[in-house]
Amino acid sequence: MNWTKLGLIYNVTGRHGFDITHCHKPTPLMVDDRTLRVYFGTRDEYNRTRTTFVDLDSRDLRSVRYVHDRPVIDLGRIGAFDDSGANVCSVVRDGDVVRMYYIGVNTSTTVHMRNAVGVAISEDGGYSFRRMFEGPVLDRTRNEPYYVGAAEVFREGNHWKCYYTCGNEWKVIDGKPEIDYQIKYATSHDGIEWHRDNLQVIRPEHDFEVCARPSVWWRDGLYHMLFSRRSMAGFRVEADQGYRAGYARSSDGIMWQRHDSETGLDPSADGWDSEGIAYPYHFELFGRELLIYNGNQFGRSGFGIAERLHEEGSAS
Repeated sequence: MNWTKLGLIYNVTGRHGFDITHCHKPTPLMVDDRTLRVYFGTRDEYNRTRTTFVDLDSRDLRSVRYVHDRPVIDLGRIGAFDDSGANVCSVVRDGDVVRMYYIGVNTSTTVHMRNAVGVAISEDGGYSFRRMFEGPVLDRTRNEPYYVGAAEVFREGNHWKCYYTCGNEWKVIDGKPEIDYQIKYATSHDGIEWHRDNLQVIRPEHDFEVCARPSVWWRDGLYHMLFSRRSMAGFRVEADQGYRAGYARSSDGIMWQRHDSETGLDPSADGWDSEGIAYPYHFELFGRELLIYNGNQFGRSGFGIAERLHEEGSAS
């Protein structure tokens, strides 16, 4: 794949109080012919994440038309799975409503956090949301006991599919617990009750590689997936151990083959995405094939967009 970067699109300013740092896991939704809405998680002074959005001009994606001044998903009630953070990971239209699947965060004592996935709905086109439940729809189970993170959810015919980040174990590295998370697959009849077989679909390249935040689409008779990959060791301080984009293809959505060398999106020589490529998310707009992503420090430097350039005569 060959991508041209459109550059840094937006970063928070802190002017609304809850948006001190980060535009974490940017997730797009086409609102109308002129508006691409981008949801993201942003952190306050206590490092707690809430979800908000900005609107981009769909004809000029470098133009920010509107900055929302409040969260669309705030912190959950004390003691709930999302009382320490609520970060968007997937947005899906379902008839007249918009569903937002989001990562709920609890702080922990033995590890730095535990995550689960909740769902909220919007009945005004994605401007405001309310939780469907106080509890999560994807959480730790007896077979997946450690961690559930960013999920990609979509409808295919009468069924719902989900590719989700799931922890296989916590490993102590340099005296600190780090989660070994990988990408797994689940199905549902309603997008709420999920059938999970602990099925891991992306295999790591080495014992310390973790894979997360899948983005899945169908094109030219195949499923395609972009995802984030990094090392568990040194990723916070060594740029070459940090997030990069991974890529895989599948004919059935279950058996995947990695083709990371074809991703075509690498860190820039300098600037906001010079240290890493994190959470790439694929979308299409007016016949253009695009992806939205974070750069340095997992979204602290904001989010950008890249457009795929197709070679003449190529449909892939």
